[in-house]
Amino acid sequence: MSPGTHTLTMSDRSLPAAALAPVETAPGPVGLVDDSDAQRWNEFVRARPDAAPYNLYEWRNVVRRSLGRETFYLATRASHAPNARITGVLPLVRLKSVLFGDFLVSMPYFNYGGVLAESEAGSARLIEAGCDLARRLGVSHMELRHVANVAPSLPSRTDKVTLMLGLPGSAEQLWKALPAKVRSQVRRPEKAGATAQSGGVELLDDFYRVFAENMRDLGTPVYPKGFFRAILTAFPQATRLFVVGLRGRPVAGGLVIAHNGTLEIPWASSLRSANADSVNMMLYWKVLEYACEQRMQRFDFGRCTPDSGTFRFKRQWGAEPVQLHWHYWLRDGGTPPQLNHSNPKYRIAVAAWQRLPLFIANRVGPVLIRNLP
Repeated sequence: MSPGTHTLTMSDRSLPAAALAPVETAPGPVGLVDDSDAQRWNEFVRARPDAAPYNLYEWRNVVRRSLGRETFYLATRASHAPNARITGVLPLVRLKSVLFGDFLVSMPYFNYGGVLAESEAGSARLIEAGCDLARRLGVSHMELRHVANVAPSLPSRTDKVTLMLGLPGSAEQLWKALPAKVRSQVRRPEKAGATAQSGGVELLDDFYRVFAENMRDLGTPVYPKGFFRAILTAFPQATRLFVVGLRGRPVAGGLVIAHNGTLEIPWASSLRSANADSVNMMLYWKVLEYACEQRMQRFDFGRCTPDSGTFRFKRQWGAEPVQLHWHYWLRDGGTPPQLNHSNPKYRIAVAAWQRLPLFIANRVGPVLIRNLP
């Protein structure tokens, strides 16, 4: 069977038969791929300097196994020949629930994803195939998370940025470049007796204890612990946990991912009860110090809303905003959806969630979050 054809996999069983046929577009086919193409997929992604870590194929299994989501991975190829080289990718995950609807995202749960291709024509073919897949599945919309404006013909949201910091050759140089106020805040938790450590899955319980409580306090459902375990297991060389402890318990934690010279911190939390000791400042400094030691070129603080408190926290380190473009196919037209806790529509639900006992939030949260992008 050639790479342009399909075997029915677990992730494809609910897809209408018509959607399983490859979309034939010169010069090569566009179609769904399965696990047999994982190596070819990753060879393409790793050769691209503009690839995000979430374009790698391993994330498909992380999402399928830890969150039970249905996935559809589209690829373009150089030709119709068997084992033809992959020239573009579009990973899509289907989220479906009574509460939040039925839609496709690339990639949910993460800051980036979307289409990655060798040419504008390849990007256009993949996006067209994604839109066609969305129509055939009958979903309400498709969301593609990009940095560049790669799909100007589609409706988009530009209300989010990421904060990026160029890194010097050493942590000492970075320390000297920080404002005096920031350096003072970094030292404060040390005076209070705080300590920091980094490692792998052995720190997962401490990290998750902080993360789960912080998510509850923010009014946001928490990911299951198995989600983070799956990430650490799938990417043991690229991921690392950081935990700050104070007075005998973990009070701050973060998970970082390295890719293409960039260290990103997609998840970071600190307990409100310890914020007066600036433990989050120690956490971020230890992560930045590690990034310099690993000879990373950039540090990605993650997405936020311009002029928000989170935005100002990240800017104080010297990071600069980079515009994000989230593109949408909308079945019924209208404006792009905002399925997040900052949407006023969910204000009452957020307030109620913040009052839940932690053990209930930790039990119910993983069931809900798997359907939130």
